[in-house]
Amino acid sequence: MDRFDKTSLNAAPASAPDFRGNDGSLVSALKTLLFFTILMVTLPIGLYFASKSYFFEATLGLSNNDSYFYAAIVAVVAVHMVLAMFVYVAWNEGSSQWREGKQD
Repeated sequence: MDRFDKTSLNAAPASAPDFRGNDGSLVSALKTLLFFTILMVTLPIGLYFASKSYFFEATLGLSNNDSYFYAAIVAVVAVHMVLAMFVYVAWNEGSSQWREGKQD
């Protein structure tokens, strides 16, 4: 029969490293995500209706069908701008956290 080493059986397992980061960075990331989520919903819808009624129909005098089309283009451009801003902010937030982690 094989003899087992009792010290290896009774040894406590090493604690797993904590990869979560600090809670401040998590809260900051969630605030950023919430801000851009709200912006993604409200800005394109608001710009769609505002540009349709106030700019394209009232100022430029376009027809109802034409103003739908151009207001949709404005809303799509707004969506792309919000997405680009989110990617920029997320990229810079992640790279600053990465730089702070490298210096420690």
